[in-house]
Amino acid sequence: MALPKLDSPTYETELPSTGEKIKYRPFLVKEQKLLLMSQESKDPKEQMNSMGQIISACTFNKVDPFTSPLFDIEYLFLKIREKSVGANVTVMVTCPDDNETKVPVKIDLEKVGVHMTVGHTNEIELSDNMKMIMKYPLLSDIANTTINNEADTVFSILQQCVHEVHHGETVYNRVDVSDKDLEEFIDSFSTQQFEMVTNFFETMPKIRHVVNITNPKTEVKSEVVIEGLDSFLV
Repeated sequence: MALPKLDSPTYETELPSTGEKIKYRPFLVKEQKLLLMSQESKDPKEQMNSMGQIISACTFNKVDPFTSPLFDIEYLFLKIREKSVGANVTVMVTCPDDNETKVPVKIDLEKVGVHMTVGHTNEIELSDNMKMIMKYPLLSDIANTTINNEADTVFSILQQCVHEVHHGETVYNRVDVSDKDLEEFIDSFSTQQFEMVTNFFETMPKIRHVVNITNPKTEVKSEVVIEGLDSFLV
């Protein structure tokens, strides 16, 4: 005789990018095992793939984790973690006044959301008659990036996030441009043009939370911004 199946509670949230309502459930033991195995491997690609599998399963296959913006996926993962393990996490934060003292800070994950920077745009005006249309990084972009050093990683993700290049009336779609041509195009940027691209990544939506801390050694009070999924996972 087969054992009865256990019912999991379901919850609802909105995707930050579209406002679409999504139902989700907490982790099951099989997903926690998958997560632990990927963490033990210390392989970023395996960790990203495991996160994708968990997101897909916990949203009843309603969210494609490899075609959705990364900030949507990180937000959903945090919501699932909140309902699976608990809303309160304690993270270690470095005091900015001496840049070495670490203090524990308790964070309520229910209060962590995606920060949208005012004035942010995915259109980068490179010159009077040329602009780039960017797309937000996907989980697949990160998973497919070979991490040799920080500079290579930045340029690899940048190339994957170029959607279109507009030159006057001509539109060059990324799928029609070779990796070599795109690399040469990016290498030809001036410092100011590259700063515009950097600004796109710095101001794009991301999970973010602000905390106030006091350095126990210096008694200096500071406001610290915590960003990115890794900062909230302990």
